[in-house]
Amino acid sequence: MRKIWDIHGGIHPAENKHQSLLKPIENAGIPAQLILPLAQHIGAPASPIVNVGERVLKGQMIAEAKGFVSAPVHAPTSGTIAAIESRVIPHPSGMSANCIVIDTDGKDEWIDHHGVEDYSALSKLDLVDRIRQAGIAGMGGAGFPAAVKLSTRDDKPIETLILNGTECEPYITADDILMRERAAEIIAGAEILRHIIKPNKETLIGVEDNKPEGIAALKKAAEGTGIEIVVFPTKYPSGGEKQLIQILTGKEVPSGGLPSDVGIVCQNIGTATAIYRAIQFGEPLISRITTVTGEACGQAQNYEVLLGTPVQYLLDKSGFDKENCIRLIMGGPMMGYTLQDTAVPVVKTSNCILAPTVAELPPPPPAQACIRCGMCAEACPVSLLPQQMYWFSRAQEHEKLENHQLFDCIECGACSYVCPSNITLVQYYRASKAEIRQAQQDKIKAERSKERFEARTARLEQEEAEKEAKRAARMAAAKAKAAAAANAPEASKADIIQAALERSKAKKAEPADPAQAAIARAQAKRDGGAEEESPQEKTERLQKLLASAEKRLVAAKEKLALAQEQQSDNADAFATAVSKTEEKLSAIQKELSEHQASQAPAKTEPAGESTDPAQAAIARALAKRAGAGADESAEDKTTRLQNVVATTEKRLAAAQQKLALAQEQNDANVGAFATGVEKTQAKLDAVKKELADHQATLGENAAAEQATSDDPVQAAIERAKAAREAQANMSEADKIKQTLESLENRIAKSKEKLEAARAAGDDKAEILADSLAKLEDKLATAQQQLSQT
Repeated sequence: MRKIWDIHGGIHPAENKHQSLLKPIENAGIPAQLILPLAQHIGAPASPIVNVGERVLKGQMIAEAKGFVSAPVHAPTSGTIAAIESRVIPHPSGMSANCIVIDTDGKDEWIDHHGVEDYSALSKLDLVDRIRQAGIAGMGGAGFPAAVKLSTRDDKPIETLILNGTECEPYITADDILMRERAAEIIAGAEILRHIIKPNKETLIGVEDNKPEGIAALKKAAEGTGIEIVVFPTKYPSGGEKQLIQILTGKEVPSGGLPSDVGIVCQNIGTATAIYRAIQFGEPLISRITTVTGEACGQAQNYEVLLGTPVQYLLDKSGFDKENCIRLIMGGPMMGYTLQDTAVPVVKTSNCILAPTVAELPPPPPAQACIRCGMCAEACPVSLLPQQMYWFSRAQEHEKLENHQLFDCIECGACSYVCPSNITLVQYYRASKAEIRQAQQDKIKAERSKERFEARTARLEQEEAEKEAKRAARMAAAKAKAAAAANAPEASKADIIQAALERSKAKKAEPADPAQAAIARAQAKRDGGAEEESPQEKTERLQKLLASAEKRLVAAKEKLALAQEQQSDNADAFATAVSKTEEKLSAIQKELSEHQASQAPAKTEPAGESTDPAQAAIARALAKRAGAGADESAEDKTTRLQNVVATTEKRLAAAQQKLALAQEQNDANVGAFATGVEKTQAKLDAVKKELADHQATLGENAAAEQATSDDPVQAAIERAKAAREAQANMSEADKIKQTLESLENRIAKSKEKLEAARAAGDDKAEILADSLAKLEDKLATAQQQLSQT
C-alpha cells in the first residue's frame, strides 16, 4: 500500500454532490449566440484574426496566442462573426473585456482536421506545439496554459507525473462524471502526457475516496499501463496543487516555487482528456463538462457545453427558478464568486454553475470582532497566520503582509468557514493582493517615467553644453581676429578692408537664393523709409506682423504648457515670453485698427471689401505698376527720383562716416561697414542713372501705351478680378465645403505628426493630441453648418 501523507488544517463541509450525479452527461446543444472572451486563461489575451461578418467553421482558430504564456481561441461551432467588442465576462468584479461574438447557424460544420496515428513517433516539441495550437488551458483551476507547464527543462528531470482527480469543492461533479463515463480517455491522455514528460519514477492519478464509481472505472481503464490510481481520505482543500503533491509524495513545494522545482508536473484529468482529443483527433478545446446544480434548478446535472455558451441558456435547460435563488455562483460555494449577469459565457475554467436557495446557503450573519481564537490558523492548509494577516490587511501594512507569505494563500476560504466571528477573512486577503499588485505596477511605471525624464534632462544638458561650447569658440575666434586687426600695421588694415570689399563683391555675384532675396527686399524697404510707404503697403505690412505675432504666441504658449507640466525651472521665463508676445500682439492689433480707421473715409468701396484677397492683389499690382511709372505722371516721377537721390546721398555720407570711425577704432565690423558703403553707392548710381534716362525720354508715351497691352501687371489684375468674382458667385455650402477640405488635410497631417511623436516617445505628443482634438471640433462644427445649410 502506498503511504499517504496528511496536510495541515483543512475542513469537511457538506459535499452535496449527489444531486448532479443522477443523470449521465448531456450535450447542451448549440445556443443562438456564443460569446468567446479573448482571455480565458492566465497570461496575455489572444488577438483576433477574423473580421466582423466573416463566416467561420467549427474548430477554426479565431484568435491567436500573443506571447509565450497565452492560448489561442477557436470557434466552437460554425456561424458568422457578429461582433468583436467588450462584453461582461466571468470575473469576481463583474468586469468587461474584449470578446468575439458568433451568431451560430446550427449546421455545426467542422474544418478539415485530423489527428496523429502514432503520437510516440513525434518529438516532445511537436506534441507540445500541437497542444499549444489547440488552445488547451488548465480546466481545474486558474487556467494556466497546458503547453507552458509541459515545456519542462532538460536540466530539471521530472520524477513524478500527477493527474488531479480530487475535485474537493462541494457540489461540483464535473470530474467525477468524467471519470465514470470517459475513464479510457483520461488514461489515454495520461499516456500522452507521460510520453511528453517522461517521468523517471511514477505516474499517479489522485482521487478522493468519496468517488467510488469513478475510482473503479479508472482502475479498470489503467490496468496494464503502469499508471497508479491513488485513493486518499476526503478533506477540503486537498484538491489544491501543492496540497495534492504533499498528500501523494510527502514533498512540499517551496514558497514562491513551482512543482517542477521538486521534480513534479501536475495536470487536471479534464486537461488530460482535452489533450487526448487534440492529439488523437486534431480537435481544439471548444467544449467542457460543466455542472449545473443547486436546489433553485429543477434538473441538476452535468452538461457538455460549448465554450461561449451564455449561463442563462444552461439555466433555462435546467429549469432555473430565479425567485428561489439567493445568488448565482460561478464555481463552488467555497472558492466561487457571485455572477451579476446571466449573460456571461462559459469559459475554459467554468466547471460549475451553482444556484442555491436560501435554505442551502443562508446569508452570513454580520461580522463581529475577532476574538483571537486561532481556529483560522488551525484550518489553514498552507500553515499561514490568517489572524495576523487580517490585522495587517485592515491596516494596509502591505510589507508585513508579504513577510507573512500572503501570496502563498490559495484563497480556499477554510479560514472564513471556521471563523466564529463570521469575518470574511479571504476577502481581505484578495483585496490586499490586488492592492499590492497595483502598487508594484505603479512603481514600475514611475521608474520608467523617471528614466525617461532623466534621459531627456541629460540630452538637453548635453545640447546646451554643445551650444555653449560653440558660442565660446565663436567668441574666441572673434576676439583673436579683433586682436590681430588691432596689432596689424596700417597697410595690413587697408588690406583687410580691401579683402572685405572683395568678399562682398563675390557674394553679390553669386545667384540670389530666396532667403537673400527676402533680405534684399527688407533692406529696400528700410532704405526707402517710412515716408515712401503707401497706405496699402502699410496695411499689408501690419497684417503680416500680426500673423507672425500670433504664430509666435501659440508657440510660446505650447512651450509654457510643456514646461509647467514637467515642472521645469524655465517655466517663469516662458511665462514672461508669453506676456511680452501678447503685449506686442496687442500693440500691432491696435496700430492696424487705427490705420484702417484712418483710411476708411477715403475708400469708395463698401465696408468689408478692404480685406478682400482679390482687391488686395489688384492693389498690389497697381502699386507695382505705379513703381514702374505706368500710371505716374512725368513731373511726379521726376520729383520722386530727385527726392530718392537726395535721401540716398545723405545715407551714403552717414555710412562713409561710420566706416571711417570703425577704421580708426580697429573695429572688427569694418568689413560690414565697407559692404554698406558699397551697396549705398551702387544704389545712388542706379537712381541717378534712372533720373537721367527719365529726363531724356520725356514725352515718349507711345511705346509705353503699346507695352500696356502685354503688361504682366495687368494680367495679374485680371486674374485677381476673376478670383473675386468666383468667390462672390460661390454658394455658402461651397465655401463650407472648401473649409472642410482644408480642415481634413490639416487633421491628416496632425495625425501623422502625433503618431510619429508617440512612436518616438516625444514629450510634445500630448500637445499635438490637444491640437488634433481642437481641429476635430472645428471639423465637426463645419460639418454641422454644412448639414444645416
